[in-house]
Amino acid sequence: MTAKQMAASMLGIVLILSAGARAETPQSASSAPPDRVRSFKFVYHANIPVSNRSAKKFEAWIPLPREDAFQQVRDLKIETPVHFEIVDQGSNGNRVAHLESLAPLPASVHVTMTFATTRREEAADMTRAARDLPEPTDGPLAEYLEPNRLVPLTGRIAQVSANLSETNITSLQQARVDYEYVTSIMKYDKSGTGWGRGDALYACDVRHGNCTDFHSLFIGLARTRGIPARFTIGFPIGSAASGDVPGYHCWAEFYAGGVWVPVDASEASKHPNRHEYYFGHLDAARVAFTMGRDLVLKPPQNGAPLNYLIYPYAEIDGAPVPQKEIKTKFSYADVEK
Repeated sequence: MTAKQMAASMLGIVLILSAGARAETPQSASSAPPDRVRSFKFVYHANIPVSNRSAKKFEAWIPLPREDAFQQVRDLKIETPVHFEIVDQGSNGNRVAHLESLAPLPASVHVTMTFATTRREEAADMTRAARDLPEPTDGPLAEYLEPNRLVPLTGRIAQVSANLSETNITSLQQARVDYEYVTSIMKYDKSGTGWGRGDALYACDVRHGNCTDFHSLFIGLARTRGIPARFTIGFPIGSAASGDVPGYHCWAEFYAGGVWVPVDASEASKHPNRHEYYFGHLDAARVAFTMGRDLVLKPPQNGAPLNYLIYPYAEIDGAPVPQKEIKTKFSYADVEK
């Protein structure tokens, strides 16, 4: 099947769903229903080595959990032996704890952040999203139509997008075509090298990776069609009442009909029985930290813009500390709602 034929087939699925011929409620998407509300305490711990003891300056930027309509944060506490301040990043609701220390520097700098949060299921108003409205190309949504360093909108991505594109359909229907394409060609597989960078070209050609790769491809396809799309990263929360968190999780949203519609393509790939659910919903078993790619921090880092920010970023005398040298541990424990 060619990409064009696949697009036509996927569009048929979308139109059938829109007509109500197939209605699957979120409750039927899995034998274990998606979490609608989770309240938990989260612990974020990092230990950052200072390999050059003769260095003059240490800086670190630690992402903080975001506050929005779906996530309320309380009792935020940060413990570290060095001076820090909380800095609003000025866009996308991002905040960081900025750590700073001058010589003489310690052998390492530890930081422990704890907070409690209540996370609620995110569910888009799909009736509104289905409206055939022209998508904005300027103003506050302009940044969600631009390329990122690893999400180009020309070349291979533009070619695939053109093959998937149809005329006379809404942004919601086109985004559904893109979602079906990404979840059909990609496999959640962290083998080999190259995965985990959120490289849309890698995802398009190699066709496996983790959540960053899935959603970079989806965002690239959406943006090439003039559909604003954005990237959020945080952590998953397990089904048990408490536990360690092995690593981050990320997801995407696209703008259609005047509303943001969430997508979790990688979870849909891992859990096919929730394929319908994850187009328009995000379960509450997660905590969001930062939004966006190619981040220039406040105060500005000396190094290049960050691909994304979820683990600590640190510099010693302006030189980035290798991420592999920073030791991290994350955990959660449910609390009463």
